Amino acid sequence: MSKVLITTEAVRHRPGPHLAVLTDAGFEYDYPQRNVLLTEDETLAAMQGCAASLAGSEPYTDRVLAGLPELRVISRNGVGYDRIDVAAATRRGVAVTITPEGNHQAVAEHAMALLLAVSRSIVSYAVATREGIWRRSDMHLQLRGKTLGIVGLGRIGRSVAQRAAAFGMRLVACETFPDAQFVARYEVDVMELDQLLATADYVTLHTPMGPDTRELINARTLRLMKPGSVLINTARGGLVNEDALLAALRSGHLAGAGLDVLQAEPPPADHPLLKWPNVVVTPHIASFDTQGVEDMSVGAARNIVDILQGRWPTGCALVNPEVKATWRR
Repeated sequence: MSKVLITTEAVRHRPGPHLAVLTDAGFEYDYPQRNVLLTEDETLAAMQGCAASLAGSEPYTDRVLAGLPELRVISRNGVGYDRIDVAAATRRGVAVTITPEGNHQAVAEHAMALLLAVSRSIVSYAVATREGIWRRSDMHLQLRGKTLGIVGLGRIGRSVAQRAAAFGMRLVACETFPDAQFVARYEVDVMELDQLLATADYVTLHTPMGPDTRELINARTLRLMKPGSVLINTARGGLVNEDALLAALRSGHLAGAGLDVLQAEPPPADHPLLKWPNVVVTPHIASFDTQGVEDMSVGAARNIVDILQGRWPTGCALVNPEVKATWRR
């Protein structure tokens, strides 16, 4: 009987329909011993004897994959896979899947929550009020009539655009292959990144991280952003050079930032962005609402079952389709 390790922190030791998907197909499942983000060594130890992982953000490096000869499927509970060496997985005949339909609405809602929290200084007002300080002298920013720049107009970016349009925001986007019907319907102006940064009052990142997008937001691109603008990142921490972001905040060039992701997760307790006024940081939980987690977990479980039973997932779920040539059950 094939064994699946469920490593996604949000669903470890929790009931849900994803478990029935696995057990009804005749698979066993287990969890890591500790409910933390696994290191390389911990991933190697926990995954021994497993045919598949319902994966979180633990690292699947070439070293890890070399030590897991029985592994056949890494099924990400989400859409990001930058912690997986896809080329190494393909060489070793390991299928890598994602759940592109599962979390886009949850992440979009969280991006809007960060946008509102930063623009209206929600956290600092709430903390001050709790401490007995009735502060009403500060003015905050509005969304209506302002321009939102969306970097990446895929499923999540489009979901953000729909919500921002309801707030009366003008929409601009940077996207290589935009959906023409969507762009026309929501009156999105598609433009190059530099122009977007110079145009937008708020910038929100929804692009995958890879060699071409690592530290996409850096000292140069931050200088292009409008004075007093706001950066939101619910995608990947590696998209942003954090030293450059901190410098832009210290200088007053940026009014604030909302970050669900950081370069190091969890960050050190003395990370300066955690202490900076009008920077709201959440612990990589944008997709963690009840419906989003259920949809992703069920989708990830179904990807495992399909592949281990000899069926390839449809749509964009399979990250490395070239593995089909060498994959074995």
